[in-house]
Formats: sequence, structure tokens, C-alpha cells
Amino acid sequence: MQALLIEQSDGAYKTVLSEVSPQQLPPGNVTVDVNWSSINYKDALAITGKGKIIRHFPMVPGIDFAGTVHHSEDPRFHVGQQVLLTGFGVGETHWGGLAEQARVNGDWLVALPEGLSERQAMILGTAGFTAMLCVMALEDGGVTPDKGDVLVTGASGGVGSTAVALLSALGYQVTAVSGRESNGDYLRQLGAAQVLPRSEFAAEGRPLEKQRWAGAIDTVGGNVLANILAQVHYSGTVAACGLAGGFTLPTTVMPFILRNVRLQGVDSVQTPAARRTEAWKRLVKTIPASFYQHATTEISLQEAPDVARRLLNNEVTGRTLVKISKA
Repeated sequence: MQALLIEQSDGAYKTVLSEVSPQQLPPGNVTVDVNWSSINYKDALAITGKGKIIRHFPMVPGIDFAGTVHHSEDPRFHVGQQVLLTGFGVGETHWGGLAEQARVNGDWLVALPEGLSERQAMILGTAGFTAMLCVMALEDGGVTPDKGDVLVTGASGGVGSTAVALLSALGYQVTAVSGRESNGDYLRQLGAAQVLPRSEFAAEGRPLEKQRWAGAIDTVGGNVLANILAQVHYSGTVAACGLAGGFTLPTTVMPFILRNVRLQGVDSVQTPAARRTEAWKRLVKTIPASFYQHATTEISLQEAPDVARRLLNNEVTGRTLVKISKA
């Protein structure tokens, strides 16, 4: 079978499209014929070697995939069943989805939700799943559409694009923040009422600013997140799920103790099964059909390394879908 394989030898890091025997697949009780995967920020870091994502070599990257069950020793899944996977260290510590087959633990799989194709599942992928978890975190924090504007940072990326579309579909007034002015029309198509440049949030700010946002979904971190926290309404919630702009948080306790602001971290890797299933059902129900056209670029497995480099250079908009199967 074909697989994108990351190898490291004598300090040299390389990613190559290789022929791999299915017998080389790691242990697991379900084998899946992979039809679709995607390129996420974490995949780009792994493929290029610019982040310490891979724990041992060789490794097949790809933190998500959708396909059909080829063999199963897990009674919950049967041959021919459509499934998807996101997270659980797949593509980092366990061979992932950028290959024609994957062998995994059945506990990591989700039966493909009704009303969703495998292709659509990977247009959403880890990014869409994470965006839905962030929306749910805002709801858990009491941020409803009537409370005011909601901000989404990194809005041109996978998580941000999906978050804009989801929030707009749910009736929120969405302000999108992007580092690329050229994506203004794209973000308005997804439902953003307003688009602001990232430069407005990038500089070091004051501990408290004018209250502007009922809530926010942040994929950037660093000064951007610190500035957002200083601008959130009393009792607002910020869902933080990314660190593309840095992992430090140069802020103070003032937003939290003077304005009752909640900073909710969102992890999509180890999400419990019940919330995982709920998030996917809500994605299917909420995401507009137009999203699948507006936010998607489809590539082949062979093109993945080049797209990974472009993604890290901030040259990729929306979601990148990888067609794995040859059918």
C-alpha cells in the first residue's frame, strides 16, 4: 500500500511517499481502508519537521481519517462499516491517516454519523471537530447569540473557518480576525459580519481594555489571546484551542477577577466518547451545505508535503482534503 512515511536517520529528517506492507502496520484491533484524510496544522509541523510532533520513527502522519472497516476484532465495528477517527495520538505516536490503510484501537473510532459522507467528514476533520468543541465551550459558558459579538481568530485556517460558519449558522454575530486581508470576501461568505486584521491584536496591550466581545474562539495564543481577554465582556468566555502565534500568555489576573471572564481550554485529542459523539452529531446538523464548497481544496497524497510547507507559511486558506483511495 502507499503511505506517506516520515523517517529520521543520522539527523536527517525526510518525508517520502513509500510502498509499505500492511504487515508493518502497528498493533490494533480494527483495520480501516482509508479513503480520505486532511492536512491540519499539526500534520504540517510533523511532515516538515518544524515541530516536535513525531515521537518515534518511522511514522505515518495524519491525525485524522475516514474510511471503511477492512478487518475488525472489535464487536462494535463490522467489515464494510464507515468510520472516522480524530486524535488519540494517531499520526504522532501511532501510524496515521496519510496511508491507504490504518490499524487502530476501536476505542478511537467513531461510526460515521448519519447524513455525513466520508469526504465531508474529512472536510470537517479534526479542525471542524475542534471548532464544534469550542462552540460548545462558549455555550457552556453562557455565551448566547443575544449576548453580543463573538470573535474568531485565525479565521482563515481550518478551525477558524469552521468556527465562523458554525457560529453564523447558530445566529451569532461573528467578527473574524485574519492575518491576510485578501481573505475578507471568503470569510464574509462563511458568515462573518466583520473582518479585522490580526495586527489590531498582535501588539502588547493593557490588562483591561474596552469591553467588545461576548466571547471568542482563539486559535493563535500569545499577545492575541491576551488582548482578547482584556476586551471580553463581563462574564464572557474565551475558548482557546491553538498556539500558532505562541504558547506564552502575557496577561494578568485582572480580566478573570474584575470581569469574571472564563478562559476555557479546548482539547480535541482525548475528548471523551460521549462528548465526541455529541460534537459530530451537532456538526452534521449545524454546518451549512455551502461550507463544503467554499472552504475546501482537494489534493492527492503525493501533494501533501508541499501543502504542509505552504500551510506553515500562511499560504493555505480553509481546509485541505487529501484523497487517499484510488477509486
